[in-house]
Amino acid sequence: MILPFLFIAPSGNRGRGVFTSKKIPIGTDIEISPVLEFSVKDRKQLEGTLLYNYIFEWGNSRKKGALGMGYISMYNHSYSANCGYEMDFDNNIMTIR
Repeated sequence: MILPFLFIAPSGNRGRGVFTSKKIPIGTDIEISPVLEFSVKDRKQLEGTLLYNYIFEWGNSRKKGALGMGYISMYNHSYSANCGYEMDFDNNIMTIR
């Protein structure tokens, strides 16, 4: 599930990012998407590739990796981002809120 008014566009000198054409109330689920889970070994291998900037630490130990489907990996990775995320390790999904 991705809200229909979200879109990917250039984000200044930071590559691309996810933007909205409508105001979104605080607390709204704006995307719920599956992730591809990677083993610890596979994550280490991916960290040497372009995907390094798009994968998440995954699992209770945070040693595995995950690549979000949908727009998940394109959201702002800033510590002061205007969205939060929730990881569901049991069902391999992430929610952006």
